[in-house]
Amino acid sequence: MKRLFLAALAATSFMTCVHAQSNASGPLVTPSGNLQFARVDRDFVAMLDKEIFDRFSASTLTHFDDVGNASDSVTRTLVQTDSGPVLYDFRHHPPLVQRSGKRMTVKRVFWQGDEVVMQSSQGWFRFKRGVLTKLQSSTTTYH
Repeated sequence: MKRLFLAALAATSFMTCVHAQSNASGPLVTPSGNLQFARVDRDFVAMLDKEIFDRFSASTLTHFDDVGNASDSVTRTLVQTDSGPVLYDFRHHPPLVQRSGKRMTVKRVFWQGDEVVMQSSQGWFRFKRGVLTKLQSSTTTYH
């Protein structure tokens, strides 16, 4: 338990790659095109250059963005949906859509290489290559 606490403390002390949640519907510039979220009936749709590429249910729009250094474009975003977080990776064309498959409310997100580490009310999780893993304890420092 002490190791888990220390890992969580270390992760929270490096706030440079933690991105606050946003409810901006866009347009957001990505390497794949302009991202826009819109409400359609009871769902939201995610569009790139006005072409729908995903649809999800959510009471409100909440997403966490990974902003690239060179052009300030959004390279990845983690979207909070009713069925759990969904990762959009705009470094691929068409964008890669990966669903976590676990209902949770995400509080914070850390972007580390090709993985996303997120804190939820259920603990800490890593989402990498479409696989969601609950973190028990770690000596890895996320920043």
